[in-house]
Amino acid sequence: MKTLMLIGYGAMANEVIQRLPAGIELGWIVAREHHHNDIKQRFQNRVIPLSCPTHASQKPDLVLECASQHAVKQYAPMVLEKGWTLAVISTGALADSQLAQTLSQKAQQHHAIFIPLSGAVAGLDGLRCAKEAAIRQVTYQSRKSPASWRNGPAENYIDLDTVTEPTVFFHGTAREAALKFPANANVAATVALYGIGMDKTKVELMVDPTTKQNSHRIEVTGDFGHFCIELNGNPLPSNPKTSLLSALSAVEICRRIADQDAII
Repeated sequence: MKTLMLIGYGAMANEVIQRLPAGIELGWIVAREHHHNDIKQRFQNRVIPLSCPTHASQKPDLVLECASQHAVKQYAPMVLEKGWTLAVISTGALADSQLAQTLSQKAQQHHAIFIPLSGAVAGLDGLRCAKEAAIRQVTYQSRKSPASWRNGPAENYIDLDTVTEPTVFFHGTAREAALKFPANANVAATVALYGIGMDKTKVELMVDPTTKQNSHRIEVTGDFGHFCIELNGNPLPSNPKTSLLSALSAVEICRRIADQDAII
């Protein structure tokens, strides 16, 4: 049995909890203190709520972040300093170049394993292979419903109440998108990490009042040729900003740990 420490207790974390594979035992949840009593009661004290991951009494086999970019910045350095295996879903945090460098260095220095998860998108294996030759252009487009963009920075760019047709409201780099839209643009950062980097990856963010899905389109041109991948994912019912596939990528890393498969 492998032990799991989960960072976060929101919609995605709870989706992961419901889908944990056999062979994984949830031992700790790092969450805000007002969640601690609920965690104790829900799991009948079999799961220990923590305010800080390093307060755990033993080493988990996997630390899984399902919270936010802020949580990556706050906790990832200390987890890697312990020499633990850390997987993160909020890859947009790595748009902070200083943080990305710090995490890479700490993983090397302390023989830790750091895994940026694929999240809500597919086709990253092809993108990574294409990088072995020259890639001339990578464009990522995110298309989501108005509900998915509400209560966030998108409202500073477009009136979500009056939009009547699919509209691109942001053009920029993956770094700009990940930093400006932390709850919506983790995929942009992931595409950049697997491809040609934060500053060379072009990003378009679109609001589409005709859809209820979260759509991701990656277009790549290089020496290998050209490919275009589009994924139309269902959002989490409890959080329309997040695709179900993103939560499933967190479940899949748990299964790999449980099965002792090779880790990317």
